[in-house]
Amino acid sequence: MNFSSSSKNKSTIKKMQEAASSFYDNLDAKARNKALFHYLDGERIFWYYPPLNRHGLPLKDMTKELKSLVFTLLETGLSSDAFNQTLQIINHELILKELEIRENIKTFVRDPERYYFTIFGNPKSKDPWGWRFEGHHVSIHFSIWSDKIISVTPLFLGVNPAEVKDGDSKGLRILKKREDLAFELVNSMSKDQHHIATIYENTPKDIITYNSSRVTVPVVEGISWDELKIGQQKLLKLLIAEYVNQVNPNLVKSKLEYLESNTLKSVKFGWAGGINLGEAYYYRIHGGNLFIELDNYQSGANHVHSVWRDVENDFAQDVLRKHLLSYHVL
Repeated sequence: MNFSSSSKNKSTIKKMQEAASSFYDNLDAKARNKALFHYLDGERIFWYYPPLNRHGLPLKDMTKELKSLVFTLLETGLSSDAFNQTLQIINHELILKELEIRENIKTFVRDPERYYFTIFGNPKSKDPWGWRFEGHHVSIHFSIWSDKIISVTPLFLGVNPAEVKDGDSKGLRILKKREDLAFELVNSMSKDQHHIATIYENTPKDIITYNSSRVTVPVVEGISWDELKIGQQKLLKLLIAEYVNQVNPNLVKSKLEYLESNTLKSVKFGWAGGINLGEAYYYRIHGGNLFIELDNYQSGANHVHSVWRDVENDFAQDVLRKHLLSYHVL
């Protein structure tokens, strides 16, 4: 799993546990029925990013105290940049609402209060527990065991419109860095490199793993680390860091170091579609247990879906499997 157990790490996890415990203790009976699930309930590995009614306790049904604890949890789990991006994506529902009213599009209710928080297990017990914060274009999952983080994936952020074209927020691109770094990398490639990197003739209509509970992409495709020039390798490292660094640096420092020293040379970068902003495109970074993908196809190529996943350990499945094999198999 490659998460450190430093003093900063333990202090951050303690704050997370304290906030989750306070949330747990302050739920009334009705809210408990919505917010709490057993850690091994199948609900824990169901995730999705479109607008829909979800299991969990929505922000609109929370007291001010409960909302504060939820955002405290998000702050302890995420980097400051990712936390701010998450808040922006939530508030982006209002921009999308105005856009759809103007274009007479009738879809799901666009409401920043329709984001749901769920606790799996008991944060005060010695057993594994976790939490999920999810709604339209946000799906964040943390699993904790004692004083260790055992999983932080899948971690999904999306945005529509990817670039706001008019109004007070004109020019806003919440996830621009993960787009711009990829464009810089692909546009630095020679014709031969671009040919090797291209994995699809046409841009997929969405991320190809959708909301699968486990990544099942057996073939690592695209241009390899060794086929990139030094400057291109640096860009790819920055792009990977853009995803891994969504997690609080106190929690993920050792994970990033492990990826850099053990995974980079097995990674391939795959591309499909146009090479300029405004054109439909897709990219994938895949190697070892690292899996990252971004798709910008929908809404006239102005609608980004992006996700970071761990091939073996999404939802802490690998950690729990190893534990069961070590201690509970006769």
